Amino acid sequence: MFESLQMAPADPILGLAEVFRNDPRSDKINLSVGVFQDENGCTPILDVVKEAERALLDAETTKDYLPIPGEAEFGRSVRALLFGVDSNLSSGGRAVTAHAPGGTGALRIAADLLARHRHGSRLWVSAPTWPNHPGVFGAAGLETLSYPWYDATSGTVDQERFLEALRAIPANDVVVLHGCCHNPTGADADRDTWGQITTIAAERGWLPMVDFAYQGFGDGLDVDALGVRLLAQRVPELLVASSFSKNFGLYRERVGALTLVAAKPAAAEVALSQLKLVIRASYSNPPAHGGLVVSRVLGDLALRARWEDQVTAMRNRLNQMRQMLARHLADLKVGRDFSFLDKGRGMFALTGLSSEQVGVLRDTFGVYLIGSGRINVAGLTPANIDRVASAIAAVL
Repeated sequence: MFESLQMAPADPILGLAEVFRNDPRSDKINLSVGVFQDENGCTPILDVVKEAERALLDAETTKDYLPIPGEAEFGRSVRALLFGVDSNLSSGGRAVTAHAPGGTGALRIAADLLARHRHGSRLWVSAPTWPNHPGVFGAAGLETLSYPWYDATSGTVDQERFLEALRAIPANDVVVLHGCCHNPTGADADRDTWGQITTIAAERGWLPMVDFAYQGFGDGLDVDALGVRLLAQRVPELLVASSFSKNFGLYRERVGALTLVAAKPAAAEVALSQLKLVIRASYSNPPAHGGLVVSRVLGDLALRARWEDQVTAMRNRLNQMRQMLARHLADLKVGRDFSFLDKGRGMFALTGLSSEQVGVLRDTFGVYLIGSGRINVAGLTPANIDRVASAIAAVL
């Protein structure tokens, strides 16, 4: 069997990271893989995470399995972050939460649940979207289609075409929305657009699924949750896939959550029972460490306040790098308007560079972007931004 297999293509993002590691140049710059980096180019462990880990180590008395959906306190913490501490969804009722191995794991168990119980549903993702979305949903046997999202000329949401497409999606289908910090474009819906999305969802009856991987990296923890909270108020059912890789820096711990909102508490409990079956057949129960860290930080007032300050610092760094790159490119008079970089949010932006120009950046200048021209803003630092801007100007 194994001799008959063919070599699978490398992952377009993670495979490029391996090429970068093998590049012998000392001045190479990685703007491809989606991890936050500080101004020294390091992916830090947050101080509050280290403190929570030390406390957990001292208090830990067992390595027994967690419940299939994870600890109840973790679920409450996640829902409070999503819906606000004063929301009746935070304590449960219509909303239930399963602790998943990363945001990707949350998306996959949502897809498996849909494949089992929402027969004939198709999933709609934005064009463009995170490259792994079609793979995750397709592996569950779901058909994936796309709706227009991005206007490459302006670097903003193509609102008219996007909303028109939403109005045509059938009621049995599922629409995947990016909660904030759209990956790969960085172009987000504003308050008015979210209001229209919510109205269309309520009128048409399709099921919203929000991929919420970057809460806090856009405009703030509560502001970034606007879309999720509006949907929760207006539609009877909702799925939200959360990730704590970015805002807690817990990349390798794989901490995510799937939160399901139903029309009634009884329906939510039944749905959770079915979700448990999906999880049991996949990974049985979640890894404990990262989830316990998140619960401890969010459940301690002092740690929570410090964590919010650290998320703010990370967000400010991303916005500063966006502003600096836009300004540098404007000063270099590259013949193209890059002001959309400053208007965007989160870790990513589409530069508009062709795959050939991306290749020249990599081969000639040692600057690594993925083939679509997506740039990880977090890879920019005050020390390398001049060289990145000059390299982009050269290939243009």
